[in-house]
Amino acid sequence: MLGLDGPRLDASQGETLPLDAYRRDFRERQWTIDGQDSWKLERGQHFREPGFASWEAFARGDWGESLRLIEEERDYLREFSQEVEDHRITLYRVRVVEEPIAPYLQWELHLLRLRAECGERIRVVGPEHLADLERSEPLPELLTLGDSTTYRIRYTDQGILDGAVRFTDTGITTRCRALTRDLYDAGEDLASYFAREVAQLPPPRPE
Repeated sequence: MLGLDGPRLDASQGETLPLDAYRRDFRERQWTIDGQDSWKLERGQHFREPGFASWEAFARGDWGESLRLIEEERDYLREFSQEVEDHRITLYRVRVVEEPIAPYLQWELHLLRLRAECGERIRVVGPEHLADLERSEPLPELLTLGDSTTYRIRYTDQGILDGAVRFTDTGITTRCRALTRDLYDAGEDLASYFAREVAQLPPPRPE
């Protein structure tokens, strides 16, 4: 259920999907929500993305190459955004940012800036917006598709994507979407946050 202090999603109400099954399930569902929205909430500050070339460059300390590889994603993201538009889907994302900004998050914010430039609607919130929501535990990583699918995204102890728990109860999706929308409404547009807090940062040290 969703309590007053944030989501308590009982895994027994959903289906646990290993990584490959989660990716397959998401691919099958993402284009079935024509005319609807998708909402993503990102809470964690430290993740690892082995296999993603830009993150690999960041992890080995080659910041310039990492940024160059992010820019190489632009054509793909433009094509993806056009397909999103063709399906009349709107993508929203809330990124929680604690300061000082963690090295991983500094890298990710550059990637999110590109996503925003290609059409995704992204806002940033600080931990002060979560105080009433995290009285018992941190918010989970959440992704909703349309009116009836929610994924609680799972990670290993090392911060590597490990699958998800999928919920198909419309009530759960309604509440998760409302929580994410409320944070979005309270947030700052990524472009202005990035210009003020991220653009002038020195290259981060790999974690």
